[in-house]
Amino acid sequence: MMSPDLEQSGVSLPVSGILIAVVSSFINGSTFVLQKKGILRSRDRGGSYLTDVVWWGGTLAMIVGQIGNFLAYNVAPAVIVTPLGALGVLFGAVLASWILQEHLNILGKLGCVLCCCGSVVLIIHAPKAETVTSREQLEERLADPVFVSYALLVVLLLLVLILFVAPAHGSSNMLVYVSICSLLGSFTVPCSKGLGLVAGEVFGSDGGRALPLFLFLLCTLAVSILLQFLYINRALQSFSSNVFEAVYYVAFTCSVIVASALLFKEWTALTATHSLALLCALTTVCVGVALLRISQEAEVTWKKKTD
Repeated sequence: MMSPDLEQSGVSLPVSGILIAVVSSFINGSTFVLQKKGILRSRDRGGSYLTDVVWWGGTLAMIVGQIGNFLAYNVAPAVIVTPLGALGVLFGAVLASWILQEHLNILGKLGCVLCCCGSVVLIIHAPKAETVTSREQLEERLADPVFVSYALLVVLLLLVLILFVAPAHGSSNMLVYVSICSLLGSFTVPCSKGLGLVAGEVFGSDGGRALPLFLFLLCTLAVSILLQFLYINRALQSFSSNVFEAVYYVAFTCSVIVASALLFKEWTALTATHSLALLCALTTVCVGVALLRISQEAEVTWKKKTD
């Protein structure tokens, strides 16, 4: 039985956040599969996937899943919510084998499991964030020179990838689209947390001072999500949905950890034990991604021979 002190301290909130995150993970796990199915159906008909009802079903699932993620990140710590995304990856792989007939070979299955396990360990051993409870604290963190330099570097990389690399190599190299979507994810979680913190002040007595920050975070989040949506669909037109989802989840998780570590100065609390665990987890993730790439290349080679 929960003690009165725990009830008053709000321990029940993480439970609701976990439940929302689990449901959102399963919904998000279906989005890539449904959108890929819609793309294939429209390709067979010779039309645009924008007119396919299955694709729109996947898009609606993505919207609902993102709303669920937004709610989960604002009622539970990101260190708890983000690992649960691995459930969506595994569910998406099962769903893809049933709906899309995308059957992973033994290397692909092992790679998928390694990616999920490595990502979970990464988040568990990531240093915990310092609590930010006010708009003033958030503004101070956003103006920190280290975080500003990182944000500018990410924007520069995105411009290079979007303007030069993606048009030339995007359709032949899945990591191009993965890099774009994961780098955009660096802004998604901080903006979601920031909006949850600032929203109360916007509609309160001090709304005039909080409104500019609220609009900035909202616009950044909207642009980030829309661009991710665009390049996810471009990736699904050329690559396997379950392989892309697994690699994307890994890259997204790493981007969120780095962005959070810099924004909330988590790196100052990093110990030698956690550093070793992070290194092992990162190695596991890299092996998993390599196995998925090998699996994908083997499937492409096999299809060319059968054709």
